[in-house]
Amino acid sequence: MENPGRHSLYTWLNTKPDNFFTADYNLQHVLRMYWGADQFEHHQERLAAFGHTGATTMNDAAHINDRIGNHPRLERYTGIGERTEQIEFHPSYHTAGRAAYESGILSIQSQPGNTLLQSALFYLLAHNGEMGHACPIACTAGLILVLQQKAEPMVRERFLPPLLSQDYDQLQHAAQFLTEVQGGSDVGANICRATPIEGQPGQWQIHGEKWFCSNINADQLLMTARPDGAQEGTRGLGLFLVPRQLDDGSVNHFHIRRLKNKIGTRTMASAEVDFEGALAYQIGPLEEGFKNAVELVLNTSRYLNAMACCGLMARALLEARSYAAHRQAFGHTIDTYTLVQENLAQMATTTYANLASSCYLANLIDRITTDQATERDQAVHRLLVNLNKYATSIAATQVIHRGIEIFGGNGAIEDFSILPRLYRDAIVLESWEGTHNVLCLQMWRDMEKYQLHTPFLVHIEAMVSTIQAPSLSDMCEEIREELGRVRETIGTLLRDKSGQAHARRMADILIVVSQTAYLLHEVDWEIRNGETSPKRDLLTIYMNQHLRHTYDPIKDYDYATRLERIVKGCRTTQN
Repeated sequence: MENPGRHSLYTWLNTKPDNFFTADYNLQHVLRMYWGADQFEHHQERLAAFGHTGATTMNDAAHINDRIGNHPRLERYTGIGERTEQIEFHPSYHTAGRAAYESGILSIQSQPGNTLLQSALFYLLAHNGEMGHACPIACTAGLILVLQQKAEPMVRERFLPPLLSQDYDQLQHAAQFLTEVQGGSDVGANICRATPIEGQPGQWQIHGEKWFCSNINADQLLMTARPDGAQEGTRGLGLFLVPRQLDDGSVNHFHIRRLKNKIGTRTMASAEVDFEGALAYQIGPLEEGFKNAVELVLNTSRYLNAMACCGLMARALLEARSYAAHRQAFGHTIDTYTLVQENLAQMATTTYANLASSCYLANLIDRITTDQATERDQAVHRLLVNLNKYATSIAATQVIHRGIEIFGGNGAIEDFSILPRLYRDAIVLESWEGTHNVLCLQMWRDMEKYQLHTPFLVHIEAMVSTIQAPSLSDMCEEIREELGRVRETIGTLLRDKSGQAHARRMADILIVVSQTAYLLHEVDWEIRNGETSPKRDLLTIYMNQHLRHTYDPIKDYDYATRLERIVKGCRTTQN
């Protein structure tokens, strides 16, 4: 006799969506809001095709590639002893990679104004975790940008085209190496040095080591190094491009010490590397090396890292929601129990809020790169890119952890669901492109030195002033009142010599008011366009938790019915 529990699991597996894009009505609403109907229709086919590939081909390949024994390995020499520093991958790595790169996720960077589209593709890709390719794509996106804006024409014409190729068998991808063992986040302590090659302007030799080099199999390596005689600190760092191979096909004078054994992102090879006179090409003025690395390369990785975290959250929510709708306990599916509904609602609230801020940021970058941005927009971007990376990376581990709880004991089983892999990847994403403290202190310095909080809070007020739905007027007034308290708190902390101790608390305050405004903007759009979703209830939960300082759920008599509406609403729109 067939076991009914196993039959239920079989049904669950076979009723999960086969397209991450068409199953995500929230993403569709947000993109339609920013793009308008015509542009959304123009991109919809590409996104739907990639969403299907992600839920089928890439999903299966990423699962196989992460099995023990299938992770990348270092093969330093050929059979006859030639040094190659080659990284060998399981065939499933290339199956997933071909689907990712041939979506055009990087080739669309040939024209400005495609950041939100690229971010949406990256979000869908990350439904499968990092899967060995999210980091390389983010690194390549940053190198593309810096080559387009800062490289000499000869360097740009040589190295840019293969990064923009959509042919997986011909394209090249990039890595960015900043971290050194003595420096870490203190990049100004880096000692890797660059020596000019006599008679070859713009060409250098790199000597030294880099400590955490992800995507070590990259064809093009972007790195910082200190030119001979340059000053100490970050101002003395130049930016250089190191090709993996020399013109004769030999390794470009570096060797890999070892691969890193990481808690997550295991199918993407990270390593420690020694450079021993590697040929490098200067990118931009030497004195602007670190500035260009941060503003063009790291900031690109930061907003893509945030989109990846949103993709992880969305997949965890999808898996937990679908499992709860099938798992029977005590005669009912577990999504009918209030405590499970509460967990699902919390996951959805956090996921929607972080996607709201991430999509706003991506759309803002499109305005900047197409010369439609104001000075205030520029200031908002500088603050939000750090705030958002900080917030989304923390949120991802929290949401996935909640999803694992819904699975019970099955949530700890690596081959039962994707959640353990997502959780391991999320832990790594918390540290990539700036730890929490680094990002919050950068925000603090920008507020202290440039008063960036002033245009940022004006921006939030302006967002609230655009809300048209009368039913949201009370929420608008609550945000305006909170903004007054935030201004007062920031002013007090910036005047306090010990205020830096509260940099993370300040970041938490600012991300709350911004995500509330972005969610409110989305709810207003849905109301005005006759769209239905659980987002109004999710916004209420978000404001109850983060903005309404005297809120007590025990005294909220609509609490349980709100949870039930959210779970039913998510099932209706996304399953």
